[in-house]
Amino acid sequence: MVVVADAGMLSATNLAELDEAGLRFIVGSRVVKAPLDLASHFRWHGDAFTDAQVIDTLTPRTGRKSENDAKVRAEPAWDPAAHPGSWRAVWAYSAKRAVRDNKTLTLQENRAKAVIAGEKAARTPRFVSTSDGTPTLDEASLARARRLVGLKGYVTNIDATMMPAGEVIGSYHDLWQVEQSFRMSKTDLRARPLFARTREAIEAHLSIVFTALALSREAQARTGLSIRNLTRQLRTLRSATIAINGTTQAFAPAIPDDQRALLEAIRSPRLTH
Repeated sequence: MVVVADAGMLSATNLAELDEAGLRFIVGSRVVKAPLDLASHFRWHGDAFTDAQVIDTLTPRTGRKSENDAKVRAEPAWDPAAHPGSWRAVWAYSAKRAVRDNKTLTLQENRAKAVIAGEKAARTPRFVSTSDGTPTLDEASLARARRLVGLKGYVTNIDATMMPAGEVIGSYHDLWQVEQSFRMSKTDLRARPLFARTREAIEAHLSIVFTALALSREAQARTGLSIRNLTRQLRTLRSATIAINGTTQAFAPAIPDDQRALLEAIRSPRLTH
């Protein structure tokens, strides 16, 4: 079992409890941790990165005491026995992300300058420092942020022999599927509003929703269509049973070729109907 989560889970307590429970994890890191995690790289290579470059290194479990000796050029391979005070950290650089990050920083810098100039009244934005009541541009913080554009970090307790850095990154990027499932649950599958009050009723409702979610994701995988599109196309296929004068007659729906192909894609050899 591997728990994958964003940086909201990145706390010493959360990660320690996951590890103590025997669970593996991959969580997003915060870019402010990069200077400490990548101290060796910055010492030996400066702040230069190549597109798609990946650095497999260590990050402290707590505090800022690193087990990675910046005097050593090679990055250490994380080992839980050899590095009890660290987790494995994978950092990746993307030129495309760097362009996006630089654009965001430029907007934040312009907003800070506008506040300092009195052109815009707002809560103190990023990169504005106040000294003796006078706001100034925090150029040091801005320079540090510019130095780290394009970097994205991932923290895990899975060693490189079990999962290479590329798989760590790929597993984290699959988080969008989890987010999509939450959106499906809340909208298409009517997880809310929830009108039940007792625990049993709430659990029954959510059990039905998650069962429907599993079926929906499987149907989407087999047909290549969203569940909303699939439902819209198949909802019109209705059968009818008419009972009159002691006799019963069943009428099957007329199924167009397109809808028949969808039904064939959904049908499993293990199911009879």
